[in-house]
Amino acid sequence: MVAHRALGSELSAGSLYEILRLRSDVFVVEQECAYPELDGRDLAADTVHLWLTDDSDPAESPAVLAYLRLLAEPDSTVRIGRVCTAEAARGRGLGGRLMTMAIAEIGSTDSVLAAQVAVLGFYRSFGYRPVGEVYDEDGIAHQPMARAGDPV
Repeated sequence: MVAHRALGSELSAGSLYEILRLRSDVFVVEQECAYPELDGRDLAADTVHLWLTDDSDPAESPAVLAYLRLLAEPDSTVRIGRVCTAEAARGRGLGGRLMTMAIAEIGSTDSVLAAQVAVLGFYRSFGYRPVGEVYDEDGIAHQPMARAGDPV
């Protein structure tokens, strides 16, 4: 398994394509959520993309098996979003590996995310705690969650 990290301004066209393919496969097709996937934040210079592939050939754009992105929020927190794993790659701990990478990247900064209620336990295992009320997004119950940054 190969871990990748890139800022929005560093993404190759091939990598971006594979990331968007995975996100579309999981959120739009599998979960049947029609939403504005292209929100204008992917190519922002301060957006951090983390993903995993099986292939380490830098000349290729191998299929992305798991992915998440980190967004700088106006209140100085970091938002973890678009966390997903390809259906064929689930059960291999890839989401956990990405979350560990994300927390290392975030460091002492507070972070937030919107967890699908079905996977609250997964995010709790990384120190996230529910904040606010459960809400419906595209027919799926979500829970806002937050985590205090690691002490320096």
